[in-house]
Amino acid sequence: MRWDNLKATGGPGTGDPGQPRVLPLALPGAVARTFDTPEFRGVTFYEVQAKSLINRVPGASRVPFEWTLNPYRGCSHACVYCLTGDTEILMADGSTRPLAGLRVGDEIVGTVRDGRLRRYTTTRVLAHWSTVKPAHRVTLADGTTLVASGEHRFLTDRGWKHVTGTRHGRSRRPHLTTANRLAGFGALPSAAPALSPAYRRGYLCGFVNGDGHVSPVPGAALERAHEYAAACGGLHALAGEGDAEREFAGASVRDASAVLDWPQMPERDWRLGFVAGLYDADGGLAGGLPRFNAVDKVVVDWLVECLTVLGFAAVVDEPCAGPGGVRVLGGTRERVRFGLMFGPATATGTAAGDLVRGDDALRVVSVEPLGVEAPMYDITTGTGDFIANGVVSHNCFARRTHTYLDLDAGHDFDTQIVVKVNAGEVLRRELSARGWTGAHLAMGTNVDCYQRAEGRYRLMREILAALRDHANPFSILTKGTLITRDLDLLRQAAEVTSVSLSMSVGFVDEALWRSVEPGTPSPLRRLDAIRRLSDGGFRVGVLMAPILPGLTDTPESIDATVGALAAAGAVSIVPLVLHLRPGAREWYRAWLLREHPELGPRYRELYGDGSYAPQSYQREVAARVRLAARRHGLRTGGTGTTRGVNAPKDALQDAPKRTSAAGEQLTLL
Repeated sequence: MRWDNLKATGGPGTGDPGQPRVLPLALPGAVARTFDTPEFRGVTFYEVQAKSLINRVPGASRVPFEWTLNPYRGCSHACVYCLTGDTEILMADGSTRPLAGLRVGDEIVGTVRDGRLRRYTTTRVLAHWSTVKPAHRVTLADGTTLVASGEHRFLTDRGWKHVTGTRHGRSRRPHLTTANRLAGFGALPSAAPALSPAYRRGYLCGFVNGDGHVSPVPGAALERAHEYAAACGGLHALAGEGDAEREFAGASVRDASAVLDWPQMPERDWRLGFVAGLYDADGGLAGGLPRFNAVDKVVVDWLVECLTVLGFAAVVDEPCAGPGGVRVLGGTRERVRFGLMFGPATATGTAAGDLVRGDDALRVVSVEPLGVEAPMYDITTGTGDFIANGVVSHNCFARRTHTYLDLDAGHDFDTQIVVKVNAGEVLRRELSARGWTGAHLAMGTNVDCYQRAEGRYRLMREILAALRDHANPFSILTKGTLITRDLDLLRQAAEVTSVSLSMSVGFVDEALWRSVEPGTPSPLRRLDAIRRLSDGGFRVGVLMAPILPGLTDTPESIDATVGALAAAGAVSIVPLVLHLRPGAREWYRAWLLREHPELGPRYRELYGDGSYAPQSYQREVAARVRLAARRHGLRTGGTGTTRGVNAPKDALQDAPKRTSAAGEQLTLL
């Protein structure tokens, strides 16, 4: 559910407790509701009729589960990272398409980490929406321009940076300056060449001079040559007996000088067609770049001239030094640009697999406000990014990164909540579907299914009843103590299927909790929930997260937390050091510098502009947790899985496949 296509519906309503309210902006098809009770003051609930509830995790994602279930959607910040609709997006097949024209399911190019580097890879569009934002123009040294909102982020040589920001104050955040250069390869041609008569004549000239009419060539190229020959008039394919696929022309070629002779003043389209035809007839990829095997001096001279005029660097290999031919020079950009500009029928390769780089041509020259609000678009992808006008652009994961740390649950994620009021009904329908195999369902992996809104809407009781009735295995990760309300249904489900319960408790310092996590239940209440679930027969795993450097990472703090967890009945602990993903990072740093300015240097040393603390520090903290767990008789790593509530608490069973509490599942933290 995205905050897209918002429409004006009238003025503010009365705001009476529990009554529908007509708001200036409303989610189409939703009932907007507000409550004047203290816990929900300032919160808007959008009640929607969901079409589906079970979500499949993209294959490229690193999360250790395959299916998720989320009855709520929150976070009004989900639409802040936006680009204008004409921004060209690199597709998986090497073509480009305007951002506004993308659709869910489209295959595009993103990036993945390879050690300390990144490589291009294929990913999918998972969501697509629009909004209106103040526009800023980013201009690069090579002339590439991008029009984006100030909140949008691009990958630079110094990490992810917003388009605009300040060095000090509340708007302080990493932002673009003229000292930055972006990662990628720069703007690409926006469309395939126009198939004009000049392009067709050039293609045929290149195809025949490359001996495509008598040599084996890909079927698509031969079909194109036949089509263009017919379109040019008088040039027809004469198939030889027993050689139908190879013979392209006969006497008709000798009579077609108007098509095949070298033009005195070649048009641009003719040059484009000539290079494409010659590549289809006598070319291919060598070392990841286009190469032509032509050795005839006249053909080579024409080819090099055309490439040069069209902005490509090339080198001629003399036959005496090897097979001879012409090679296009450059890297990823030139290979992709070649395919887009000339449009040959033969594949020219994509960016997938190449290292992501940047150079001085992508240095930021200026960032200027345009003084207008413009329609903008954004997407969510499986890799968390995409290639916009040839540079690496962050997609909208603000919601995900904020819930990962759960540091502003009482502010951001509880102010605009989408409630799937028919969740139970939809889930029963999906669990009954013939194609559903009963796979494990992970809950609490995006937003907390036991957030405060659950106390009013009670969606989880219907969901748990449906899972119980279909004996479908599931896991729940939560900070919400409201889970104990459903202990009866959890016990019933555990009698017929595997149920894994995990509670998130990073520390037990009440004063620190009030400062860092004011919107969540207190650590003492969460400990009590662990105790009640444990007494109910469940072996509860605990995600000791986030462990805050300089605040809760000392041996004394860790021992106090682990001791309290052991006393509450937890059976295992998975420690997780604070992750500072973009979005959550800016929020946390602002809080840290306000509340604990003396720790600023320490965090800069640990995180720099990145999201993760060094592995050496994480191992050190994990070792402290292991020592404390050993002292208090707890296991570290893994989660507790219960089948049958009477199972011994110390007989920890294996968690369902790919349903670990580690890594990316900790989106609540």
